[in-house]
Amino acid sequence: MKTAYDILKEASKINRSVIAAEVDGHAVDLTHKVAEGSEVKPLTFDDPEGKKIFWHTASHVLAAAVKRLYPSAKLTIGPAIENGFYYDIDSDIPFTPDILEKIETEMANIIKEDAKEERFTLPRDEAIALMEQQDEPYKVLLIGRVDEDEEISFYRQNEFVDLCAGPHLYSTGLIKAFKVLQCTGAYWEGNSENKMLQRIYGVAFTKKSDLDAYVARIEEAKKRDHRKLGRELDLFDIHDEGPGFPFFLPKGMILRNLLEDFWHEEHRKNGYQEIKTPIILNQELWHRSGHWDHYKDNMYTTKIDDVDYALKPMNCPGGMLVFKRKIHSYRDLPQRLAELGLVHRHELSGALHGLMRVRCFTQDDAHIFMTPEQTEDEIIGVMNLVDKFYNIFGFKYKMELSTRPENSMGSDEQWEIATEALRRALDKTGKPYIINEGDGAFYGPKIDFHLEDSLGRTWQCGTIQLDFQMPERFDLNYIGQDNERHRPIMIHRVVFGSIERFIGILTEHYAGAFPLWLAPVQIQLLPITDSNNDYCDSVYEKLTASGFRTECDKRNEKIGYRIREAQLAKIPYMLVLGDKEQSAGAVAVRSRKEGDKGIVMSVDEFIASAVAEVKERRNT
Repeated sequence: MKTAYDILKEASKINRSVIAAEVDGHAVDLTHKVAEGSEVKPLTFDDPEGKKIFWHTASHVLAAAVKRLYPSAKLTIGPAIENGFYYDIDSDIPFTPDILEKIETEMANIIKEDAKEERFTLPRDEAIALMEQQDEPYKVLLIGRVDEDEEISFYRQNEFVDLCAGPHLYSTGLIKAFKVLQCTGAYWEGNSENKMLQRIYGVAFTKKSDLDAYVARIEEAKKRDHRKLGRELDLFDIHDEGPGFPFFLPKGMILRNLLEDFWHEEHRKNGYQEIKTPIILNQELWHRSGHWDHYKDNMYTTKIDDVDYALKPMNCPGGMLVFKRKIHSYRDLPQRLAELGLVHRHELSGALHGLMRVRCFTQDDAHIFMTPEQTEDEIIGVMNLVDKFYNIFGFKYKMELSTRPENSMGSDEQWEIATEALRRALDKTGKPYIINEGDGAFYGPKIDFHLEDSLGRTWQCGTIQLDFQMPERFDLNYIGQDNERHRPIMIHRVVFGSIERFIGILTEHYAGAFPLWLAPVQIQLLPITDSNNDYCDSVYEKLTASGFRTECDKRNEKIGYRIREAQLAKIPYMLVLGDKEQSAGAVAVRSRKEGDKGIVMSVDEFIASAVAEVKERRNT
């Protein structure tokens, strides 16, 4: 039987960039034996599956280096992740920066050895015996969960053997550039009741220039960290007294309110009606919606009058009750109910991350109730709304169609109808999308929007979920043209995703230098001497009367110092006011982006220019 490598070579599809293969849609090693008639395609580092294989192999190199240096360390799992890989290790030795350097050096030795990755399988009992012999208790535990009649696969590189399903590179020598990034704590299987392990992160590439570019992006990302900028710019913070519960400060509230005002404006234009539903609702409702069975571990619960209640983790059940309050005709549909709803979810403390992962946040939800004939148009309408929002902020984005997960509600027929409706709407837009098998919500398939920021990072924000289950569970109806009761179809959708997370993304996207329409302070007035203070006050009054968020810096400091301070505060415009400007009724304009523009203009001219910039919501 030929290997994937043999078949690709015969088809002249092998070159230095090929690192693995895809056989009948499944990623495999190049040494994988292929059945006759199978479809075989090459995989390179540029392919998502190729990248995953490359990084997973690098995680094994990392584990092998740790075991060479610290044989008593116990290995757990080492997957590829979105940007690199990690390996979780149980060790009494703390992996300090000095030790990480030693591990990195040993990884380089293993790569230089060009060790071949050899796959072999064992029956379950022999696999357990092998891992017991190597004193790897976590591997023994993992094997013990596998069915008795199932063979277990391993990979060997020189003396190192690890439990692994694969696939892998055929040789460690293909890893041309890599870096150990950091070590953090992580509970075994993400459970805080389990032992704390050490998680070593790394990244690897096929050429050094890609690694250098990645490291540069990491350094830039550190400068843009929204947690750091949130404190420096006085926007938001999270305190020890409320882990995962963000505090918004006055300037942060300006930014937040501007985003919400924009949201209100665009939703009014698109025929949405706004509602507000309670934060706490009783257990019976959550049983009815299915959340109690599918989501209970993430919910905060309480008792009121000896009855179990829960803080809502999602807004949709409240939206169901709003629709159900009266009888609807088909003429009333589609009905678009929008809500900026505060939700609470019990996230593990180790998963919390600034505004990106919190325990309470405001979802910009909407629930659209419609007839089957309206479904496609409504999906496209939401897609157009999302497109407008993301373009305003200068984001590119990609779309994914996520299909039925294992733990789901509803019939095969309902899922097929819902999935096809989303697929047809996507096809009509003519925009590219990918299929994300098995990643839908438990009640329906969805379209996810992954936006790309200025550093090329992607964030999942908007989503459109098509739902046949909630209308069924809540017995929702409308009266059709035939004067009979019919079940509406429902769309769940968000655009921002959550206000808090979107603010975190925006802060990093703009590096805190928000465009004029979003900047908490838009204009800083800088009188050169005290004799210009009265003129400064008159300009201030004109600017604030025109709606601009303006501050005056009259401190007894040199003008250069005050300009630098305003620049560090990332204020879009600094207007310098000296005797010349005062006598002419003018301002000398400095731009955060361009510095001294060498422009002196009348106050009215500046106001007209700035008003146009705000009105157009320019994103730079």
